[in-house]
Amino acid sequence: MSMRALLPLLLASLPAAVGASAAPASRAPDYSKYSEESLQQELKQNALDERVVLVPMRDGTGLATNVFRPKDAKGPLPTILWKTPYSELGMTGPSLRYALAAVDRGYAFVIQNERGRYFSEGKYQILGHPQTDGYDALSWIAKQPWSNGKVGTLGCSSSAEWQLALAAQNHPAHAAMVPMAAGAGIGKVGRFQEHGNWYTGGVPRSLFFVWLYHVDNPLRAQLPANLDSKIRARVAQYNDLAAKKPDVEWPKQIKHLPIAELLSDLGEPPATFEELIRRTPADPAWRTGGLYHDDMGWGVPALWFNSWYDVSIGPNLELFNHARKANTDAEASANQYAVIAPVAHCQFNKLGPDTKVGERSMGDTTFDVDGTIFAWFDRWLKGEKHAFAATNPAVRYFTMGENVWKSSAQWPPKEAQTVRMYLRSGGSANSLYGDGRLELTPPPAGEKPDEFTYDPLNPVQTIGGGDCCNGGIVIPGAFDQRVIEARADVLVYTSEPLSEPMEVTGFVDAVLKVSSSAKDTDFAVKLVDVAADGTAYIIADTIFRARYRNGFDKPEPMTPGTIYEIRPTPMATSIRFDKGHRIRVEVTSSNFPKFVRNLNTGGPNETESEPVVARNTIHHAGDDASYVELPVVKAR
Repeated sequence: MSMRALLPLLLASLPAAVGASAAPASRAPDYSKYSEESLQQELKQNALDERVVLVPMRDGTGLATNVFRPKDAKGPLPTILWKTPYSELGMTGPSLRYALAAVDRGYAFVIQNERGRYFSEGKYQILGHPQTDGYDALSWIAKQPWSNGKVGTLGCSSSAEWQLALAAQNHPAHAAMVPMAAGAGIGKVGRFQEHGNWYTGGVPRSLFFVWLYHVDNPLRAQLPANLDSKIRARVAQYNDLAAKKPDVEWPKQIKHLPIAELLSDLGEPPATFEELIRRTPADPAWRTGGLYHDDMGWGVPALWFNSWYDVSIGPNLELFNHARKANTDAEASANQYAVIAPVAHCQFNKLGPDTKVGERSMGDTTFDVDGTIFAWFDRWLKGEKHAFAATNPAVRYFTMGENVWKSSAQWPPKEAQTVRMYLRSGGSANSLYGDGRLELTPPPAGEKPDEFTYDPLNPVQTIGGGDCCNGGIVIPGAFDQRVIEARADVLVYTSEPLSEPMEVTGFVDAVLKVSSSAKDTDFAVKLVDVAADGTAYIIADTIFRARYRNGFDKPEPMTPGTIYEIRPTPMATSIRFDKGHRIRVEVTSSNFPKFVRNLNTGGPNETESEPVVARNTIHHAGDDASYVELPVVKAR
């Protein structure tokens, strides 16, 4: 039966999705339009402040901390804690707006620099020692005379990631948390073993290479030890100790080989990058830092904010599900809520009447982010049980294409049913102009495979998708993929135009039967929405390194010509493919510069510089079928 004939029957058999509910309204002034100078003036007028206080950790190291309290406060206060590796103690950036909003709502707001950053003492480590320094910060706050003993943690990206391992400690003062775009704090959870977004499917991502260049500074400037606190606070008014490193032409530098010398080639001293790039996905050293792993338990109610075009939406949703099922704290497990927006990393401020992500309009994405956050904290830190009702849906997510907010009691929605679509062709799926097809009918035995040549010195370019923090080498979002689909080293499989809309909401899995002339290579998969005019918007992508097909702890070379099964890391999305649109899957062996190129040698890829050209094959015949599994939800 053809796709056009079968789809209406398929969709009719699926249950309808649950409708969305409205977010709560904010109860304080909207500071989103204020200038930074105006926000600072408001904060000075409304708050009592203590600046650059060195809060002692258990080993005596002092972490630089600002404390803001409402001037008119009476009695002990609930506290919101924001930890950061960035230069925010001068009260700039998003923490300034949240500090003012917190003070207006009757909270103390504490912002603290991680160990080894700016005015904080000690040696820097990514995520800032959450299990010790994070725990000690909570203890210090709870003991202050102005504290009611309840602390909520808040932040996006680096200010969220440290919260995850801290949640496993179940500190008695840690009443609630709001981790926003927190994927880089996840080591291993369920099917994902990305170690803080360092990998996807065993392939290193380039974003942290660029990020570490700017953030890691082992030869940083420091103030003298035991400096008078008033002098320290005074110096902080005009000197933030922030290093300004030379600008780098990253689109050129990211091509440097070997990749392990990317930063030393710039003249940088050895630091965190050199330590991490030499690890493998199974290196036990990944367990020694501040990453959260799924054997650590969970003890804190959480309101998660994630986004479809972020770096690690899949691991974030996997951890949300894990926290709901953890057995260490029944109250915490019963109080996990998630919001998933159609934006890029930490761009929740762009939700509004006319949101565009990349080249695609998402329509009206309005959501009261701040109102929802403070309602959550009011419930857990102030004891206002009705501020954030327990009847709120567990998951509120935006379905792209349909451009509406929806809700569900779980993720994926229970209405989602798996639909398998097979990669088919006559042996020439190369490029947009080939004969690749995406069909519901499985292939017969004997169907010709598709072959392509992968040259690491001529990789397929990254255009959009989920990414961040990489010096502009990749712009995240929904962009047209036809430029790269014109390449012969990109296999393109496209469905017939849909006779009815089709919603895909949940985890998207790919299963590939592959072979190669090389000892090792990568296989990259992309899900694409093809509009009636041919525009091919990227929805999600993934990649997998073939040597890890038997497990990240069991690398094994490929035997040329032998067929292997590859299961790339799952993708996650909510997209409605409209009537007349087509569903497309791309398969190739590179997605650069988002992911480090596999040099195809089978050796230590990160320290090598001489590539091998590979002839790679996707098989799709009989028992060697290749396919994607889509979580399909019937349209309401």
